[in-house]
Amino acid sequence: MQRPFVTGGSGFVGRALIKELVQRGLPVRALARSDAAIAAVRTAGAEPVRGDLGDRAALEAGMAGCDVVFHSAALANDHGPRAEFFAANVEGTKNVVAAARAAGARRLVHVSTEALLADGRPIVRADETRPRAARPVGLYPLTKGLAEETVLSASRDGFETVAIRPRFIWGKDDTSILPKLADQVRKGRWAWIDGGHYLTSTCHVDNVVEGALLAAERGRPGEAYFLTDGEPIELRTFMTELFRTQGLEPSDRAIPKWLVGLVARLTGWMSSPPVTRTAVALAGHEVTVIDDKARRDLGYVGKKTREAGLAEMRAG
Repeated sequence: MQRPFVTGGSGFVGRALIKELVQRGLPVRALARSDAAIAAVRTAGAEPVRGDLGDRAALEAGMAGCDVVFHSAALANDHGPRAEFFAANVEGTKNVVAAARAAGARRLVHVSTEALLADGRPIVRADETRPRAARPVGLYPLTKGLAEETVLSASRDGFETVAIRPRFIWGKDDTSILPKLADQVRKGRWAWIDGGHYLTSTCHVDNVVEGALLAAERGRPGEAYFLTDGEPIELRTFMTELFRTQGLEPSDRAIPKWLVGLVARLTGWMSSPPVTRTAVALAGHEVTVIDDKARRDLGYVGKKTREAGLAEMRAG
């Protein structure tokens, strides 16, 4: 890898990825669609390329001379207009793939997700042989599954594509998941689904970056790899520790899963429902995946332990 290009460079994963690439002495370019995104990309150490996932010309121009593309941009909400999800996650990914091929990049690493397995049932120690959900619960699982299919099916004729699937990305400077959940705790709206006493896999952002870089170097073309922090942990235990790094103590209040699911179904038409079917599918029961394939094929370790990651967050 000589010159990488990053989409989603102003996001949680993108910023961490840029910082590691820059630390390795690589000149990085990153897509940025706003002044704020440009500032974030520059702060992380990359050269910003103004544009968005719908701007094929900007993508091609930015990728010119780049040999590896990391596609981490996505609409990651659990609710919103169908057109926006398809524009960002499906059509946007198609544009990234087409631009990378046209620009002469040799490899594309796509940041995918375990959510593409979400069909409303628990996901228990799934590996890469488990097929995508036939009926995904929500637009995020649906469109991310289609995005990954687009990426992996494009691996041919000297253009290699690989997908990584981290589960529950967390860590210091999280600007995506934790701030929203912490806000619920602060406002007294937090409740555990079925008490939260079930297992979850997790993946620290540094481990996501580790896996992405290894996928760029060693990933088998056309294949996907789950990434985790290792053995699963009880969701309630882990989330409580995460909240405590923010100086928060979550309520003991619990709500039966059947009731949460009913509310999600009845309020799904709202622009801002209190809970969504996607959220219940990804956080309302066990979701655990196995990353043996990444450890075997890529030499992935998951170097940042949960204990070290939590200590880093507590230190501020």
